[in-house]
Amino acid sequence: MAEITASMVKELRERTGLGMMECKKALAEADGDMKKAEDLMRIKSGAKANKAASRIAAEGVIGSFISADGKLGALVELNCETDFVAKNDEFAALAKETAKLVADHNPSDLEALSNLKLASGQTVEEARKSLVMKLGENMTLRRMARFDTSGRLSVYLHGNKIGVMVDLQGGDESLGKDLAMQIAASKPMCVSRDQVAADVIAREAEIAKARAVEAGKPANLLDKIVEGSINKFLAENTLLGQIFVKDEKFTIEKLLASKNAQVNTFQMFIVGEGIEKKVVDFAAEVAAAGQV
Repeated sequence: MAEITASMVKELRERTGLGMMECKKALAEADGDMKKAEDLMRIKSGAKANKAASRIAAEGVIGSFISADGKLGALVELNCETDFVAKNDEFAALAKETAKLVADHNPSDLEALSNLKLASGQTVEEARKSLVMKLGENMTLRRMARFDTSGRLSVYLHGNKIGVMVDLQGGDESLGKDLAMQIAASKPMCVSRDQVAADVIAREAEIAKARAVEAGKPANLLDKIVEGSINKFLAENTLLGQIFVKDEKFTIEKLLASKNAQVNTFQMFIVGEGIEKKVVDFAAEVAAAGQV
């Protein structure tokens, strides 16, 4: 049987919002498989699907740039080791200036971006190394996104930890900002339900059916129950299906229709999303040091 560590229990708790003992039991039943354990807990307790915010596991900032006419924009994620360095003005400035380079030069990959020159004359890579020497932490450029649109772009940064860029056709600047804030708050997977991957829907269907069986629902109602669960999942996890956070009378789809507008696409970066962060147990380190 796989070893169930405290960090595994903590991660599952963050994913599901349920108690530590429940998480530990589920991990044991799933032999340490995080995905299976999450599915088990969702079946038995009705926990919702994991949201991206619970997967934040590293420090850094999101840098952004948008042109004056709103046609060209970019996001970059620059990572570091601690929140202390993430709050450093030079570190944040590097992320912001790097985003402008992405917008202006459309580099093919991160290596090409690293070789572009900043206003100082240094390349991005030279500036990164200089900051590593000055601040004493490793830093990495993790990812970038660039939009060039015939519509209008809106960018929203939430504490430099969440960055959203929306490509909006029609509407106005205020609507674009509202949509970007909506995405940052509600974290949809994509714009519309037809963009949700088939395997994601299949997984949700399996969980909904297993949950209904666990609850003792009649076999002849299972298909309708699963259909209802899938519709609810798609409404909560696609932008058009979500309730507008500023006015619950509207879904985003109805809001856009009322403004004669449409969302072409969006990009959301969450600092550290999907990165496994080493958890340091200082008490254990001290104890181990005392035994040397």
